[in-house]
Amino acid sequence: MGVVKAVCISENKGERKKPVASVELRINHGIIGDGHAGDWHRQVSLLAAESIDKMRALGLDVDSGDFAENITTSGIVLVTLPIGSRLQLGETVLEVTQIGKVCHTRCAIFYQAGDCVMPKEGIFATVIVGGIIKPGDSITTM
Repeated sequence: MGVVKAVCISENKGERKKPVASVELRINHGIIGDGHAGDWHRQVSLLAAESIDKMRALGLDVDSGDFAENITTSGIVLVTLPIGSRLQLGETVLEVTQIGKVCHTRCAIFYQAGDCVMPKEGIFATVIVGGIIKPGDSITTM
């Protein structure tokens, strides 16, 4: 079982997200108020705190949201989840739709470290059951 370490949003795509106290997820939409929400397969992004720690080990001063992820997790190996897996986070349910992504433009993180974990270790999901998620919520596979 994993745990939600942080929930983050940004108004626009292509920018770091800011940690907030909680987020509200809407079915087939994503996080209300987040620039990545909408009717598509990457409504919500997740990245493990363990992945962020790898970048810290390279000397970067990074934290939750700096890789534009919505949800920072701990204790669950996200990249091993097959597409179609369902995760319960607090009262919500997400379905994994994509593992990793193509990074079309090199972000600031890439230029600082020569690498970025989000394209390889981040996952994306759609919202199956909406509700509120906050740090400390449990994460279980269904």
